[in-house]
Amino acid sequence: MSARGLTKVFRTYRREEGLGAALRSLLRRVPTETAAVADVTFSIERGEMVGYIGANGAGKSTTIKMLTGILTPTSGEILCNGFVPYRDRTRYVATIGVVFGQRTQLWWDIAVVESFKLLKEIYGLSNAEYAERMALFDRVLGISAYLRQPVRKLSLGERMRCDLAASLLHSPSLLFLDEPTIGLDVVAKANVREFLQEINRREGTTILLTTHDLSDIETLCRRVVLIDHGRLLFDGELERLRDRILPTTSIIFDVKTLPDPSLLTWNGVPIAEVGSHRYRMDIDRRAVSPAAAVKEIVNRFDVADLSIEEPEIEEVVRRIYREGVA
Repeated sequence: MSARGLTKVFRTYRREEGLGAALRSLLRRVPTETAAVADVTFSIERGEMVGYIGANGAGKSTTIKMLTGILTPTSGEILCNGFVPYRDRTRYVATIGVVFGQRTQLWWDIAVVESFKLLKEIYGLSNAEYAERMALFDRVLGISAYLRQPVRKLSLGERMRCDLAASLLHSPSLLFLDEPTIGLDVVAKANVREFLQEINRREGTTILLTTHDLSDIETLCRRVVLIDHGRLLFDGELERLRDRILPTTSIIFDVKTLPDPSLLTWNGVPIAEVGSHRYRMDIDRRAVSPAAAVKEIVNRFDVADLSIEEPEIEEVVRRIYREGVA
């Protein structure tokens, strides 16, 4: 999958307040153009799991809609599974799966199993293929308890499991996920993540994931694409983004005996007392490896306990938007 110079501009018309202004707007409308996505370029290899992240209104959903063929780009090029999505939509959609957050692809008033049977016929699956996929979905997602219920009676978490199964019923090679774990409890989230990892490992499914639950990204994706106000800010490994924005690792350790004050610095890095018999050293990973720092601490102090804290990805992204550091 590749996108080059992808741009989507929406045109709206400004309306002034008051009756006179409303009448004037009938004769002369003032257009305003907004670039929801501007010159975005990236490519994803087969079998990759990539996190596509950004704040609300950053352009994530617009990008996904262009990649799935729902929207036609204003300019730029897209090639997914050998198709141009908005030109070859009928053939293209048979090769992809999509889960759009709050919007279900299941029929609202009929039993879930009837939706799956309809999808089976639409995708031309054999009885054996259908049975095999349903057994997999039940084993990992536990959907058998919901199959006889109308979709409208499912909770959000239950519906998300069924939507995820429906999107993968035909074994697509490319999967687009928008908030796939929304509304799920901790156990269900773990099951969904395990399921996605298994599908990716066993079938080589390429997955593009957008989510505000950044623990999904940390668990599933080595690579992230970061977008803000329609523009690409970062494309690379998650660890590289963390090192670029917040390169600090904290080593916290407890000692059995209080150390000599002369030992409370190493390579110009201070070691601060943060509690009774507890100390903390913050190092720059770009200059010093955590392993070297831990070795020095163990050799220098009578250590009773030690832990390493890396900056959370939520704090990395929060700093990007708060300070514009990207």
